Amino acid sequence: MLPDSARELFDGVNHATVACLNPDGSPHTSVVWVKTDGGDILFSTVKGRRKHRNILRDPRVSILVMDSGNPYRYAEVRGIATMIDDPEADLIQELSRKYTGRPWDVHPDGERVIVRITPKKVFVR
Repeated sequence: MLPDSARELFDGVNHATVACLNPDGSPHTSVVWVKTDGGDILFSTVKGRRKHRNILRDPRVSILVMDSGNPYRYAEVRGIATMIDDPEADLIQELSRKYTGRPWDVHPDGERVIVRITPKKVFVR
């Protein structure tokens, strides 16, 4: 279960870094916009991008969010990611409003997916 202290960080206007594994086993990290849904963490990406392909192959991920006002206050979640199609780009629209106050300027960069991370281990500092 996601503790309230971690949920507060993920639901705040704090950027997160998600890590997944490349085919050779090396780490791949990306900064993402995030939110919680129940006990899970959600972010959006585009089909075919490196992190999408990596998660399809190996769904083990780690995601770290830091308090934008105090980077020594953070939460790390290690878990399993699943993905569902988001053809209307609803999640990126919601996250764009949260982080920028504006709608997402939809780019023709491909079909979006929602990545859902189900926590297996949570560390909050």
